[in-house]
Amino acid sequence: MYTINPATAAKGLNLLVDEKILYKKRGLGMFVSDTAKETILYKRKNQTLKRLVRELVLEAKQLNMSEAELIKFIQEVHKEP
Repeated sequence: MYTINPATAAKGLNLLVDEKILYKKRGLGMFVSDTAKETILYKRKNQTLKRLVRELVLEAKQLNMSEAELIKFIQEVHKEP
């Protein structure tokens, strides 16, 4: 369906193996590890979410928003459905 260079796809799979999300069984193929979900969630919390929070804090500082105002704002948004 998509034209992807096989070397690029293999590199992506190897990155997932390096991160312990996938594992290889010789002669059988690749499988998802039992800890894949936890590994991905940990990475998203500690990299992606931290980056987004940094950007949010920087923007709040540029808008002269106090820490208390920012926390209140976050709490309000968190309560939204």
